[in-house]
Order: sequence, then C-alpha cells, then structure tokens
Amino acid sequence: MTAPVIGFAGMTHLGVNSAAAAAARGYSTVWFDPDRAMVGRLESGEFPVVEPGLVELANTNRERISFTSDATALGRCAVVYIACDVPTDEQGDSDLSSVRRLIDTVSAGLARDAVLVVLCQVPPGFTRALDWPVAQRYYQVETLVFGSAVERALHPERFIVGCADPAVPLPGPYRGFLEAFGCPVLPMRYESAELAKIAINCCLVASVTVANTLAGLSERIGADWNEIVPALRLDRRIGHHAYLAPGLGLAGGNLERDLATVLRLAEETGSHVELVRASLADSRQRRDWPLRTLHQELLAGHPDAVVAVAGARPGRARAGGRPSPGDRLCDGVGGGNRRRCTCDHDALAGVPGSQSVRPAPCHARARDPRSLSRAGRCSGTRGRLRLFRARGAGAARRGEGYACLNT
Repeated sequence: MTAPVIGFAGMTHLGVNSAAAAAARGYSTVWFDPDRAMVGRLESGEFPVVEPGLVELANTNRERISFTSDATALGRCAVVYIACDVPTDEQGDSDLSSVRRLIDTVSAGLARDAVLVVLCQVPPGFTRALDWPVAQRYYQVETLVFGSAVERALHPERFIVGCADPAVPLPGPYRGFLEAFGCPVLPMRYESAELAKIAINCCLVASVTVANTLAGLSERIGADWNEIVPALRLDRRIGHHAYLAPGLGLAGGNLERDLATVLRLAEETGSHVELVRASLADSRQRRDWPLRTLHQELLAGHPDAVVAVAGARPGRARAGGRPSPGDRLCDGVGGGNRRRCTCDHDALAGVPGSQSVRPAPCHARARDPRSLSRAGRCSGTRGRLRLFRARGAGAARRGEGYACLNT
C-alpha cells in the first residue's frame, strides 16, 4: 500500500520543522507557501528559520520533499496541515487573519476526501467554525520549542487531536501518519484540544513565574537559586524537565497569547482567573530587568555611556512580529536615540575601553562584586542574557563606561 502524501501550508517555523519531520518518517511531502520568493529560497536551501539539525534533516530527505507556491499542488495530498505561525501583539492578542486566508487558499484546491488539520495555535471554537466537512476536519496540538524544534517534531510525547466526535476513528491516512511516530494519540473534542494547548502553556507559565520570583528573592537573601534547582528536579512531583531557569518573564509571545485567551474567555464566562493576571503582571515586570540593572550599574553614574547589545538585530522583530529583548533594551537605553545603543560589536572598534567589552561565561550571582573576569564585572544573569561592565577605572572616570548584553 502506497503511503499517503502529506501537505504542509505555511513555511514558517512551525511548518518547516513539522514538514521536515514528516519527510524523515518516510512520507512524501508537499511544502506550500503563497510567497513565491520564500519557496525559491527554500528550493535553493535557504531556510527562513534556524534550528539545530533542520537543514541536515531536509537535505537527507530531499527526494521526499516538493516545494511549491501553487496551492493546487496540494490536491494530491491525503492530509494537509495548516501550519503557519500566528503573530501576536504586545498584549498577547493573536491576529488570525493570516490563518483564515491560508485556509481559504488551501481548501479551494483540496481533494473532496482530503483531511484538513489545523496545526497552528488557535483559540477554542476556531476549528469547529471552519467550513470543511467535520469528518475530515481536525485540530492538532503542537508543542515545538525554539532551539529543539526538530527533536520535538521527530519525537513527540503524544498527539492531541481535536475532532467533532472523539468516538469516531480517525481517517485511515491521518491515523497511519500519526502512528508512524510511535507515540500515544489522544482524540478529544475540538474545544478540549484547543484548550489543552493553553493548559500546557499555563502550567509552563506557573513554573517560569515561580522560578523568576524565587531566583530574585535568592539574590536578596544570599541564597543561590542554581543550588536549589537540582533538588527540585529530583522531586518526582516537579520533574527533571521542569522550567526552572530564571529569565526575562514569558518569552516568545506564545505563552502570553494563551494567557490573553484565558482572560478573554474568563471575561465572556465570568470565570475567576486572578492567577493568570498575576503571572502576566510578573512577566512584564521581569521583562525590564536588563534596563533597570543598566541604569543601576552604569547609566545612573554615566548617563552618556554607550551600550553594546551583542546578537540583537535592530529593526527586526522576532517570529510573530514582536520586538526582541535586544531591540527593547536599545529602545529603553537610547530613548529613541540609537547612537547611545549599538547592536554591532564592530561598531565599538577603536572606542577607548571597548576591547574589554566581550561576552564571557558568567555563573556568579547577580550584582556579586566578587565576580571578576577578563570581560569585566558580571552585573547579572537571566537565562541566556549576560550583562558586563567594562574594565578600567580610567574609562569610568572619563565617563566611558560601556556595558554589553549578550542576547
């Protein structure tokens, strides 16, 4: 029996990684995006996202991959995933217009018996309202993580599938494709699956909020959060994979999007969700930690100091349309004057003292005066961010204090 062809519409982070995993499982795949330029770059081996192992996985399975900007090419697919990333604004609200446009474009050319699966993150009620036969319309939860998306796409813990009637068996081609991954398949009604994705992220939010709160408290009382984390991971009620590393609040937009959805649903139903409001407020307070630390450690004494942000890309937002932490920091430091904040290390070449401003490992407690290295004094760490003070009393006296935030 010939394996069905699996289609993926929307070549963003979600679509590309999911499609590559399907090809690696031995399925012929059609990678569709309405952007012809995007498809041309994919054909030449230029991918729109960076993930460990992604390019190698696609190249290894190139004979099972077909790129196209022609939606009618999806007509030969037995299963088609709507797999575009969903942009969010600063409040975490989703813009679903691109998802609806993609569904309209794709569905017009599908075979009458094709299975349509919404893989992108949508609020409860979205999938049930679509104009496609309920026996061939599904929602599937995705749980990819930036930096390990390929691994999670290849080896999912389980598949959560939303359908009109969980008691009815899944269509053969769709069921066979899911079973090829060798993990449990959990069918449930549309709304349950859509809310399951939100529930997963709400649990992650709780873990992140606890880690951030207690890591901050540790700094003030002389404790070391890094010493506490191993004890928590060994507790089976918490687990080895728990999100316990402190960071800049809730990163990426996906978690905040789900909290915004919960708040909207609570408003509509009169539910009590104060825990969610508190988590959002805490995240927004944590987000400004680098700027507060810079003002405390450097700018209060040297208001004309230059700040270098290594790894930032001025003017380029993250996936989903949100500014990166580096861009947000530059805006906060410069107050609209980007001359005070450069995102390019090379731009500091020749500036007195700048040779000492380089990212370097730092494991010391935030604002610990004993933490000295060649890169200068470590002012603090939050997740992947490391903040340094330029060495040299002479530079400080001249008002040439420089700081670097490695993003």
